Amino acid sequence: MIPSIDDMQATADFLKKRTGFSPEVGIILGSGLGGLVKEIAIEHQIPYEEIPNFPVSTVEGHSGKLIFGKLGGKSVVAMQGRFHYYEGYSMQQCTFPVRVMKFLGIKNLLVSNASGGVNLSFKVGDLMILTDHINLFPTNPLMGRNNSDLGPRFPDMSEAYSKELVKKAEAIAARNGIKIQKGVYAGLSGPCFETPAEYRYIRAIGGDAVGMSTVPEVIVARHGGIPCFAISIITDMGVGDEAGDVSHEDVIHVANNAEPKMTLIMKELIAAL
Repeated sequence: MIPSIDDMQATADFLKKRTGFSPEVGIILGSGLGGLVKEIAIEHQIPYEEIPNFPVSTVEGHSGKLIFGKLGGKSVVAMQGRFHYYEGYSMQQCTFPVRVMKFLGIKNLLVSNASGGVNLSFKVGDLMILTDHINLFPTNPLMGRNNSDLGPRFPDMSEAYSKELVKKAEAIAARNGIKIQKGVYAGLSGPCFETPAEYRYIRAIGGDAVGMSTVPEVIVARHGGIPCFAISIITDMGVGDEAGDVSHEDVIHVANNAEPKMTLIMKELIAAL
């Protein structure tokens, strides 16, 4: 079932009434990357199953709570656990929380994910700031009749990831001695990890990392005029000397180890908004 604009408004109204909160920044936390929540001065946390019209996360490493609080001096709403197309949800259901965040009043969206590296200069545990993406999902969250109240029929995607936010994040990383990579994220449906041939294909078409999220959420945010910033933790390599078998447990382990650096960048970036 495709959520309607009335569903979005009803969910936002429920959250406003429950929390009395008007967040400035939306945050989406990826697999094994929920630790940023520890930095939030939490005022409200609501399990997804208590939120009208919300899907429920089914993936290990995604705890499934909406967090409201203060971070870096800003009011934030954070998704601790996201929704994926491979879970059987429609693209519109996967991106429904981003629509609700827009109705709540966010001005910026920050996204994290765990991804596989295909750039030969990358190493496991690297942080990659997204400068662009390639949509390799079999569909698009904007398919179907467009509602002009949500955004234009043909949204511009020439700056999917805010150059201003990327520049600020680079400065934060440099100031704190954190090595970062920058690159293009290729989004695929999953749930299986990519074959060696698929990794080579992604590298050939200009991808630096690959994952199963982020692209739909950013498309919907940009449709709604929200500037986006996204950062990946390279949890495995699909090419090069570090390529080999990978499991979800491996992804969580590497993400947990690299997370403090990502958390520092996200926290200082929010403070600088």
